[in-house]
Amino acid sequence: MAAVTIRNLPEETHRALKLRAAKHGRSTEAEIREILEEATRPKDRLKIGSELAAFGRRHGGLDLEPGRDQTPAEPADFE
Repeated sequence: MAAVTIRNLPEETHRALKLRAAKHGRSTEAEIREILEEATRPKDRLKIGSELAAFGRRHGGLDLEPGRDQTPAEPADFE
Protein backbone atom coordinates (compact mmCIF):
# COMPACT_ATOMS: atom_id res chain seq x y z
CA MET A 1 0.00 0.00 0.00
CA ALA A 2 1.25 3.48 -0.83
CA ALA A 3 2.25 6.08 1.73
CA VAL A 4 2.02 9.84 1.30
CA THR A 5 3.83 12.56 3.23
CA ILE A 6 2.30 16.03 3.32
CA ARG A 7 4.85 18.75 3.95
CA ASN A 8 4.20 22.28 5.17
CA LEU A 9 0.68 21.58 6.40
CA PRO A 10 -0.48 24.64 8.35
CA GLU A 11 -0.93 23.98 12.07
CA GLU A 12 -4.52 25.24 11.98
CA THR A 13 -5.33 22.74 9.20
CA HIS A 14 -3.81 19.93 11.25
CA ARG A 15 -5.84 20.97 14.31
CA ALA A 16 -9.01 21.07 12.20
CA LEU A 17 -8.29 17.59 10.86
CA LYS A 18 -7.71 16.28 14.39
CA LEU A 19 -10.99 17.83 15.55
CA ARG A 20 -12.90 16.42 12.57
CA ALA A 21 -11.38 12.98 13.19
CA ALA A 22 -12.40 13.08 16.85
CA LYS A 23 -15.98 13.98 15.88
CA HIS A 24 -16.07 10.90 13.63
CA GLY A 25 -14.35 8.65 16.16
CA ARG A 26 -11.31 8.07 13.96
CA SER A 27 -7.61 8.76 14.08
CA THR A 28 -6.35 11.77 12.16
CA GLU A 29 -4.71 9.45 9.65
CA ALA A 30 -7.95 7.50 9.13
CA GLU A 31 -9.85 10.76 8.70
CA ILE A 32 -7.41 11.94 6.02
CA ARG A 33 -7.79 8.59 4.23
CA GLU A 34 -11.58 9.00 4.32
CA ILE A 35 -11.38 12.56 2.94
CA LEU A 36 -9.12 11.43 0.10
CA GLU A 37 -11.35 8.42 -0.65
CA GLU A 38 -14.46 10.61 -0.84
CA ALA A 39 -12.68 13.12 -3.07
CA THR A 40 -11.36 10.56 -5.53
CA ARG A 41 -14.10 7.92 -5.48
CA PRO A 42 -17.44 9.67 -5.01
CA LYS A 43 -20.48 7.58 -4.06
CA ASP A 44 -22.34 8.66 -7.20
CA ARG A 45 -19.61 7.56 -9.61
CA LEU A 46 -20.56 5.48 -12.62
CA LYS A 47 -20.17 1.78 -11.91
CA ILE A 48 -19.96 -0.10 -15.19
CA GLY A 49 -21.29 -3.42 -13.85
CA SER A 50 -24.35 -1.76 -12.33
CA GLU A 51 -24.95 0.22 -15.52
CA LEU A 52 -24.72 -2.88 -17.70
CA ALA A 53 -27.16 -4.75 -15.44
CA ALA A 54 -29.60 -1.82 -15.56
CA PHE A 55 -29.27 -1.68 -19.36
CA GLY A 56 -30.10 -5.38 -19.57
CA ARG A 57 -33.17 -4.95 -17.36
CA ARG A 58 -34.40 -2.00 -19.43
CA HIS A 59 -34.13 -4.05 -22.62
CA GLY A 60 -35.71 -7.27 -21.40
CA GLY A 61 -32.61 -9.04 -20.23
CA LEU A 62 -31.04 -12.13 -21.75
CA ASP A 63 -31.85 -15.81 -21.47
CA LEU A 64 -28.49 -17.41 -20.90
CA GLU A 65 -27.86 -21.00 -19.98
CA PRO A 66 -25.32 -20.91 -17.17
CA GLY A 67 -24.05 -24.39 -18.07
CA ARG A 68 -20.45 -25.11 -18.87
CA ASP A 69 -19.07 -26.93 -21.89
CA GLN A 70 -17.89 -30.27 -20.53
CA THR A 71 -16.05 -31.32 -23.71
CA PRO A 72 -12.47 -32.27 -22.83
CA ALA A 73 -9.88 -29.82 -24.13
CA GLU A 74 -7.57 -30.98 -26.91
CA PRO A 75 -3.86 -30.65 -26.26
CA ALA A 76 -2.08 -27.91 -28.18
CA ASP A 77 -0.12 -28.94 -31.27
CA PHE A 78 2.86 -26.68 -31.98
CA GLU A 79 4.09 -28.45 -35.11
